[in-house]
Amino acid sequence: MTEQALARLDEEISRCRACPRLVAWREEVAAVKRAAFRDEDYWGRPVPGFGEPDARILILGLAPAAHGGNRTGRIFTGDRSGDVLFSALHRAGLANQAESVSVDDGLRLHDVRIAASVRCAPPDNKPTPAERDTCAPWLLREVSLIKPTLRVVVALGAFAWAAYWPLLSSGYGVKPPKPRPSFGHGAVWRSPTAPTLIGSYHVSQQNTFTGRLTPGMLDEIFALAKTEVKT
Repeated sequence: MTEQALARLDEEISRCRACPRLVAWREEVAAVKRAAFRDEDYWGRPVPGFGEPDARILILGLAPAAHGGNRTGRIFTGDRSGDVLFSALHRAGLANQAESVSVDDGLRLHDVRIAASVRCAPPDNKPTPAERDTCAPWLLREVSLIKPTLRVVVALGAFAWAAYWPLLSSGYGVKPPKPRPSFGHGAVWRSPTAPTLIGSYHVSQQNTFTGRLTPGMLDEIFALAKTEVKT
């Protein structure tokens, strides 16, 4: 039942046109294309979540990449950020392969679902807080469907960290803490009645190319997430 409900939600998400700036950008990118992908048909729509319907770990990202998820139709698929993320998930035993290049590449996740705080590719990879708030009901519905099994949320970056807190009151009836805990790599916030929140630097090229986020650092995050699931 959960799998069918998620499929229906994914279809609804893919038809969303709530944010005019994002709609215009994602469709422009899909029409103009990058030269390397000029012979491909871009997805050019909001990108739904991906992964297990009974996941205990939710990885929450920022937004689809213009020539990654916006091209392939699957989050973190077809771009270098995805290369880093899925390599780490494979090392952690949470994915069956280390690459995510297309929706039909055979990738399977174990105990994990991945979603974006904003479902459309934004200009300069920078969605606004208002766009995040507009997109928040999609995330709430997705989390509500996997709520029976969900134990941990890994927030990739401060933007995703901020997207977590509205879920507490709306999805779990938990009042968000004041002041809200600060984002940081390896930061952890726990609640007896809501999923544990773990912060990680985003797997962006800016972070991985500069060494701000190393493979070892990411491995530690997923090792921590697996430990939290068991507690």
